[in-house]
Amino acid sequence: MERVNYLNRFRIADKGDIMSIITILLFLVYTYGLGFSVTFFIKNSDNFFEKHLMRLGIGLGVFPILGIIFDLIHIPIDWKMFLIVSLAIPAYSFFTKVVKGNIPQINFKITKSDLYVLVVLLVFLFSLYTYASGAFKYPYLEDDDPWAHAVGIKYVSVEKNLRPEPGFFMYLNPYPPAYDMIMGVLHQTSPSIMWTMKFFNALIISLSILFFYFFVKEFTSSKGKALFSTFVLAMIPCYMSHFIWAISLIVPLFFVAMYCLERIKYDKKWFFAGVLVIGGISLTQPTHAIKLGVMLILYFGVKSLIEMKFNKEILFSILGGYLVSLVWWAGRWRSILGKMTGESSIGSIGGSSFNLFSFIKKALPPNSGTATRVYTFNDFFVAKTQNMINNPIGVGIVLCILVAFSLVYVLIKYKSLFNKENSWLWVSLAWFIFTFLGVNSMTFNLPIGLYAFRIWMLLAIPISILAAEGTWFLLGYADKKGMGKSLLLFVIILGIIFTSGYQKYAVNTANWPPGVGWTSMDEIQGYTWLKTLPADTKVFTFVSEEPIIGFDKYTCLWCNDEISFKKDAINKSIGEIHNWLKSKKYEYLVMSGRTYSQLEETFGKNETANLVNKKLDEISHSNLFTVAYQNQGMILFKVL
Repeated sequence: MERVNYLNRFRIADKGDIMSIITILLFLVYTYGLGFSVTFFIKNSDNFFEKHLMRLGIGLGVFPILGIIFDLIHIPIDWKMFLIVSLAIPAYSFFTKVVKGNIPQINFKITKSDLYVLVVLLVFLFSLYTYASGAFKYPYLEDDDPWAHAVGIKYVSVEKNLRPEPGFFMYLNPYPPAYDMIMGVLHQTSPSIMWTMKFFNALIISLSILFFYFFVKEFTSSKGKALFSTFVLAMIPCYMSHFIWAISLIVPLFFVAMYCLERIKYDKKWFFAGVLVIGGISLTQPTHAIKLGVMLILYFGVKSLIEMKFNKEILFSILGGYLVSLVWWAGRWRSILGKMTGESSIGSIGGSSFNLFSFIKKALPPNSGTATRVYTFNDFFVAKTQNMINNPIGVGIVLCILVAFSLVYVLIKYKSLFNKENSWLWVSLAWFIFTFLGVNSMTFNLPIGLYAFRIWMLLAIPISILAAEGTWFLLGYADKKGMGKSLLLFVIILGIIFTSGYQKYAVNTANWPPGVGWTSMDEIQGYTWLKTLPADTKVFTFVSEEPIIGFDKYTCLWCNDEISFKKDAINKSIGEIHNWLKSKKYEYLVMSGRTYSQLEETFGKNETANLVNKKLDEISHSNLFTVAYQNQGMILFKVL
């Protein structure tokens, strides 16, 4: 298939260069401004880079909560409203200081800590290049989830609310709206929905590299281990691909939340930031919110046990975040649970006959998840250049060995490790056990599962931290034996690159498939041709609106009048269809393999063939349409 040259590489959308650049700047303003506002009254890090970069993460966590508050009080989900709120406190702070003569001065002195951050920034840039270049390698959205997200994003962008009628969107109402809402706001100023989704998805995933470093630095009290762990996270195959789904947002927010909880030891007011970011986690994706909630509680429990201290601020921050999320969940939990169990009615939930354990087993069986399966030793030990695209699996030879050394070290030295300074190590072990069991829910035939294939990315978190501990153990041993520590570290880094990093890069820069709904590559090529038309050109289709929107065109699948018309549009006369299209200012009509296959589900194979062939014949002889583009998989008619 011939590629569309303006999507071959990591580039700005061809007819929206300026607005796309402005949208990137606006994203930084929204997130930094909201992060600044939340931490305005809190003791921040003294490090310039840490303070300002983590404000981006905190603002990203606050963004969903602000949007839901807007929606609750019927303020439009409009980019201008977010801009005003994000700039209010930063502007107040700046002008107050100027009035008092305290003009902020920037000190460009580079410290040793800054050098670590600069290395992490290089890793971030490499990650962004990998994810973005892979995403833009093909001129369509991959698999199926992104197409479903596209229509939700378009709804938020156009309607500026989070209240569509249930049933129109897979990931809006009753599902939590954070991902589609953020992308919808960004799409309001970026003309191409495809570019917006691909670029900002890659950016948010890559920002997690920065957030992870600052979290682990606080967590372990070691810049060296934090840097090495961050390098491992960027290299490990099972941590995140550039797949477009809400999980791309929720995992980065977990690192930000952990950073906030770790900062409580300096200033208890970090409790408030933690509440908001954890609330943002709970408003992003339902099943990962459960898994990350377990990891947060494990963090609190193990840390409190090892330190012999009840960390109430941490506990209240975690519970407060999930309570904040009830502004969305309170009226929708029954719908979500109904979808998880496949029940059309779950009115008995909460009643006297309700058996919680039986319900959980039904909602979360050990084989839950479309790609969950039994995993073998080689699935962990040997990373591959061909992998799943939504959540790749695999760790790699060198990293598995490093984790093994870390576990051996803990077993040998466990008595001396039971102290406050090493609480992070025991938390990491608890996370490792939880996520390893979660990944292997089918392997070990556990009573419940939590979508095991999606837990691989969470398993990467403790593995990255434990791999650093295993490396430090080996470096300490080498030092005692008079061996070259630098040489050993160099060999370890090369080993990770060649047994994990290369495989991850290969998967994320490969051509990914466009999903199961397509009938041919010709059909994809036909829809790709739509990119030559101006953004938001109105294109009508009898069924299957997702590709129209995903390819930057417009159709209103949620509008009641259009829904009513489409119910029997295929049976209407050409004159009726033409008049309706003109009244709604539609410029094009598309017929493709998707049209045929989806109509077939309603009318059956023979009747669909007759309907489609008859309609094509009527259109071609009507003088009301002309062919704008045609190949073996799709015909696009221009409405005259």
